[in-house]
Amino acid sequence: MCVHAHPDDESSKGAGTMARYVREGVEVLVVTCTGGERGDVLNPKMDRPEVQENLAQIRNEEMARAREILGVKQHWLGFTDSGLPDGWLPESGVPLPEDAFYLVPTEEAAAPLVAIMRAFKPHVVTTYDEEGGYPHPDHVKTHEVSIEAFRAAGDPERYPDVGEPWQPLKLYYSHSFGKARIEALHYAMVTAGLESPYKDWMEAGDWTRDKSERTTTKVECAEYFDIRDEALKAHATQIDPDGFWFAVPREIQQKAWPTEDFELVESHVETRLPENDLFAGLR
Repeated sequence: MCVHAHPDDESSKGAGTMARYVREGVEVLVVTCTGGERGDVLNPKMDRPEVQENLAQIRNEEMARAREILGVKQHWLGFTDSGLPDGWLPESGVPLPEDAFYLVPTEEAAAPLVAIMRAFKPHVVTTYDEEGGYPHPDHVKTHEVSIEAFRAAGDPERYPDVGEPWQPLKLYYSHSFGKARIEALHYAMVTAGLESPYKDWMEAGDWTRDKSERTTTKVECAEYFDIRDEALKAHATQIDPDGFWFAVPREIQQKAWPTEDFELVESHVETRLPENDLFAGLR
């Protein structure tokens, strides 16, 4: 089970890993916490009034295409996108809309996720770290809700009305944009004589949110990057096929950084670190 904040997050964070496991016979469920209703249209080719007016429906349709490409099942948790006001941080006091996912009490917001965990019975759960991967209110809330549900799903005294207890066995954070990966891709582009999209990042040298050293598990999935890319392109309101996400040729990505990286946070089975498989200790 992979828990994400918005439609398109599943395709930009761990999609190669999901595509690999699906094709190896693993049943994969994506849980999407919000509908992305307050997201921006980030692809200039799609930035039209009629798209803005029907964004919720369009993003739902995009998600349907992406899940078909990836081969995953998907469930909407049903909460409303919080948006991302300028200057928002958890401690900032910047207000959010009253119906924002972030403002729902964590125990209340976790209840439907506990129900899904008990029904689907995942062995492995992936989600975001304590900063949400980046500080968006819905990503931070997704982290909080995922932790609550993972720890409560197997406890018969908690959430007694949402199904028979089931304890997922391993919990991971996805680390998609660590310093080590960015540097590897940047220098591979430079070596190939191409302009790196990460040049400004390298020059700024701000790695305060880097989690590279926390990676415990590298999943080889380079041969599935084409599926990941097609799933990303399915989210046409969010991803410009001629933009940043595809500035590094796939062949360079496959050679310079052929894995997707995760941090094992909790495990109810013995495993040896580092790992190369989310199911290490479960096979």
